[in-house]
Amino acid sequence: MKSRLLVPLLATTAVAAFALTGCSSSSPGAGAASGGAIRVVASTDVYGDIASQIGGKAVSVTSILTNPNQDPHGFEADAQTQLAISKAQLVVENGGGYDDYVDTMRSSVKSKAPLVNAVDVSGFKAVDGDLNEHVFYDYPTMTKVANAIAAQLAKIDPAESSTFFSHAATFKTAMGKLEAQTAALKTTYAGQKVTYTEPVPGYLFDSIGLVNATPAAFSEAVEAGNDVPPAALNDMLKLLASKEVKLLAFNEQASSPEATEAQKAAEKAGLAVVPVTETLPKGEDYEAWQQRNVDAIKAALSK
Repeated sequence: MKSRLLVPLLATTAVAAFALTGCSSSSPGAGAASGGAIRVVASTDVYGDIASQIGGKAVSVTSILTNPNQDPHGFEADAQTQLAISKAQLVVENGGGYDDYVDTMRSSVKSKAPLVNAVDVSGFKAVDGDLNEHVFYDYPTMTKVANAIAAQLAKIDPAESSTFFSHAATFKTAMGKLEAQTAALKTTYAGQKVTYTEPVPGYLFDSIGLVNATPAAFSEAVEAGNDVPPAALNDMLKLLASKEVKLLAFNEQASSPEATEAQKAAEKAGLAVVPVTETLPKGEDYEAWQQRNVDAIKAALSK
């Protein structure tokens, strides 16, 4: 599925940004060669945080989407964003249609900076044209992303390569701990039915062996920002009222009338409602955020 995350730049914004940049493009290695921090631009603070962890003091990271109260689906990039990309020495994006605006801006400023695309790194492929692009809920993929970032930073600043790979190894250890927890949950809860308003935590559910029972037409419409077909809404409400599922995961950053109705139906039925987000909560790093998600799902399943 293609997320509504981040709408394309308006033409006027692109023109203004292009004027600011003077048609410049990034040149990998320039910042490191001059003794400055490597300039990294990430589409969201999820990837910005990981890049910061891997690069440490050797990088200066700009995350485009950082506000946890911002609906990602209504976000509009601006001239400053494009200026940052024009000067970036490394760009990190989610890919899979999630943040296409990054590619639009990279193209408009003719950026030559290397790109780390999380969906490409993940190895996940669309099935019948359908791909859950929320790979930031898949811990093995995030380990791959961290390694890819380390490899690119090492090319830009070879003198710091051992530091970058050491940080990536530390991050891999943290991901291993999360994977161990989901594996343990799988031994107890595999096969349990769950549901969500959007497939944001889909990969996390998969790692626990949970079965998604959400009517496809419901979640697809909510994710696309479309009206949910009445039949799909009715199926969703029936599912929640029947208590056949253990929990409802609710995307706090992209609500809709139908999603809110599902949330209220779940609460009325006494089901656990687990809030999920697409960016980092204020003051949390990636590991703490995902630990909280794992803990919340574990608590909901144990009820």
